Amino acid sequence: MHGFIGKLHAVPEARDARVDILLGGVSWMHRCLSCVVAHDPSDADAIWVTEVWESEHDHLASLHLASVGASVGDAIARSRPRIAGFGGRFVTPPVGWSGLARKG
Repeated sequence: MHGFIGKLHAVPEARDARVDILLGGVSWMHRCLSCVVAHDPSDADAIWVTEVWESEHDHLASLHLASVGASVGDAIARSRPRIAGFGGRFVTPPVGWSGLARKG
């Protein structure tokens, strides 16, 4: 399994719009076991995204699927004016979990 956590900084007062765009795009993530979009409690303009994939290969391959590319491209185009920058990106290899069902 492969996981990562990334932080996005929205322009002031655009965090909720950015969250809506992210949540609207999670259905396209083939072989993604979990995607959690969360507010940062200490920064009103920050968003954390946590994803767990079957494998790193699946994650990287998903970025090259035509259907994903269109969804990602659209989300990026709609999001760009709302993104002020990016924080850290952390690879987090899962070693166990509760509450995630494997997709077949």
